[in-house]
Amino acid sequence: MTDHARETAVEQALGKLDLDAKARLLAGQDMWSLPALPEIGLASLVMSDGPVGVRGVRWTADDPSVALPSPTALAATWDPELARRAGHLLAQEARRKGVHVLLAPTVNLHRSPLGGRHFEAYSEDPLLTGAIGTGYVTGVQEGGVGTTVKHFVANDAETDRFTVNNLVGERALRELYLAPFETIVKNAHPWGIMAAYNCVNGTTMSEHHYLQNEVLRGEWGFDGFVVSDWMAARDTVGAINGGLDVAMPGPETVYGTALAEAVRDGRVEESVVDAAVRNVLRLAARVGVLDTVPPAVAEAARPSGIDAGALARDIACRSFVLVRNEGSVLPLPRDVGTVALIGTAAREARILGGGSAQVFPDQVVSPLDGLAAALPAGSLTYFVGADPSEELAVAGEGFALRAVCRDAEGRLIGETPLPSGQVQWLGTDLPEGVTHDTIHSVELTGTFTPRESGPHQFGTRGVGGFRLTVDGQVLFDGEKPLGPDTGPFEAFFGAPDERGSTALRAGQPVEVSLRHLVLKSTGVPIKSIVFSLMHQDPRRDADELITEAVEAARAADTAIVVVATTERVESEGFDRKDMRLPGRQDDLVRAVAAVNPQTVVVVNSGSPVELPWREDVAAVLLSWFPGQEAGNALADVLLGAREPGGRLPTTWPVRLRDAPVSRVVPDKGELRYEEGVLIGYRAWEREDVPAPAYAFGHGLGYTDWTYESLELVGRTARVRVRNTGARPGREVVQVYVAPLAPAGIERPARQLAGFTSAEAGPGETAEVMVQLPERAFQVWDDAAGCWAVAGGEYSVEAGRSVTDRRVGARTTV
Repeated sequence: MTDHARETAVEQALGKLDLDAKARLLAGQDMWSLPALPEIGLASLVMSDGPVGVRGVRWTADDPSVALPSPTALAATWDPELARRAGHLLAQEARRKGVHVLLAPTVNLHRSPLGGRHFEAYSEDPLLTGAIGTGYVTGVQEGGVGTTVKHFVANDAETDRFTVNNLVGERALRELYLAPFETIVKNAHPWGIMAAYNCVNGTTMSEHHYLQNEVLRGEWGFDGFVVSDWMAARDTVGAINGGLDVAMPGPETVYGTALAEAVRDGRVEESVVDAAVRNVLRLAARVGVLDTVPPAVAEAARPSGIDAGALARDIACRSFVLVRNEGSVLPLPRDVGTVALIGTAAREARILGGGSAQVFPDQVVSPLDGLAAALPAGSLTYFVGADPSEELAVAGEGFALRAVCRDAEGRLIGETPLPSGQVQWLGTDLPEGVTHDTIHSVELTGTFTPRESGPHQFGTRGVGGFRLTVDGQVLFDGEKPLGPDTGPFEAFFGAPDERGSTALRAGQPVEVSLRHLVLKSTGVPIKSIVFSLMHQDPRRDADELITEAVEAARAADTAIVVVATTERVESEGFDRKDMRLPGRQDDLVRAVAAVNPQTVVVVNSGSPVELPWREDVAAVLLSWFPGQEAGNALADVLLGAREPGGRLPTTWPVRLRDAPVSRVVPDKGELRYEEGVLIGYRAWEREDVPAPAYAFGHGLGYTDWTYESLELVGRTARVRVRNTGARPGREVVQVYVAPLAPAGIERPARQLAGFTSAEAGPGETAEVMVQLPERAFQVWDDAAGCWAVAGGEYSVEAGRSVTDRRVGARTTV
């Protein structure tokens, strides 16, 4: 169907709606959906969180989802086409779950390494971010599912995110923070944008007329819908006049009845409401829930039959960044001998970050699982070495639980099995037969079969009344009230409360019960029941664990240590305080490296961490949060079945104090972006900044490359490379543009202008073409309010990273 025919159908549907119906359509009817309007053939439109999987409308582990590697991992592939394939898979998942719009991707920038949601964004560079985001959005929407590119704009940290006023100069906004959104809007034509919580230069983003109406819709020509981040819409008149189309979630929102009243009393023009409704109906027509018009992508044209596990494994392999490989210790030889695998994260894989990006895959392959399957029998031993978390975790391994719901009289009104000790029932997401009006208590009940003997710790997370019983012993009977130190997200992001311990025997099941009295809050936009049963295996002496691991490493031919962050370190809802690995993991690596020169360290984190021992080990492999196929992909790469294909999408500092930009905490409600356009490698390239541990774009494969030439033909760089190693490989060719003469304003020493990949066998050459965008030679002119050519001579250089540039040429603009 043509765009004209679709617009005609939208106008016809709009003309049939009265004011109340229009206002109702712009307000969430529940946590995840908009209301159906049968009078115009409109079905309910369903949204769901991403970006690594499609959770659906139920935030529970009993509705499993595919879990792809984290966005930092996807960006580390430097492959927009692979991002497009990921989008195809996520669209397939969305259709399976009845979801029409995916709340992703996140294209905010890595302004500071302390950003708590760093793992959910792509890169510190706007060009790389825009390219990966374009591939992702294109892929999802080719599957007939909408996207909402988020969080528009400057939501680059989590501290006070609901209220912070980010003060960002217009030039920095244009050249950095708006740039990936602009690229995606112009190249992928997303069907949605999500407005951020924060303010920009004094105006909350859900009401930002200049950025949403003048820039996004006016300058860029965006024709999709703008949805609020959840609970971000605060004012009816400000939001609708500021360009916000949909206020989520519902049913308590600033739209609906409140919006209709604002029109009737003259505070809002009905034409403004019509424009918002038109955007929503256009989205509905595109995704196929307006029955008077066929969807934008016919069912036969949508990619399908995609093997989720295979693609998740492929992305993980392509994302792993090998930053050190002394003596070519990797890949491990076929006759690897004995291997000591060490680290809690080797057994309990950290596959994704915390917060709204969380999904629940039906299976996870840990590094221990993957290596045990790939290595010869009897060659692998495993030791904990050091536990990165001193806190209790959600009850999982060994627990068999169900949730039993009762009313105030104690009558059973519903129950459901639970794959873990976590309950997250939001809005109408409740067991069959249960409503928020009738439910009084929820009991998690079942058995726990320990894998270790000794004193097991148990606890709770959340607010309200709790009674915890293990093996007939009451460990806690009391209440955690909702107070000044326990905000609305306490049950999601708060620290667990230890309630007691009891001695248990390995392999001997015991009865477990956690009874929770539901808090009946009034005036909240989302009715929810969220709490968790927490558990921790017997705690052992840290020095004893390290000693065991060291002795195992001493006796092995190769030691593989997996170090990791935890959900309390990297998650939505808070920023990091430092970049150190939690617990005694640094001590563990030093001790193992001291006794085994063949020590390989796998860093399981979504964002940069300090690696004080990096020069003392043979190899360092960054695995990010690698998704559900973590262990299989790791075995593929360590044993040489696949090459580690990743390159750094963000700079890794030696230590936090070296980072040019680290401030994420507002001062009196304001966070000033004083660094202007110099973030990431743009700032690291200054002479007064210490060299990083690993530069932007860095990454080693399993072969070597020689850059033979770079020739400029107009605005096209033709780069010739040769594989000088002994095995086939893939090289990410990065092209940087550097102004050779001052332009009168502060500019980066160089910036990424384009990239592509080359593949070649041993001794073979490859020639690639990289088109240099016009923006590589422009700056934003604040005075004129437009883009201006920064004339003069430029060096155009190609290489393996921002600091490893091999060939170049000059051009004059």
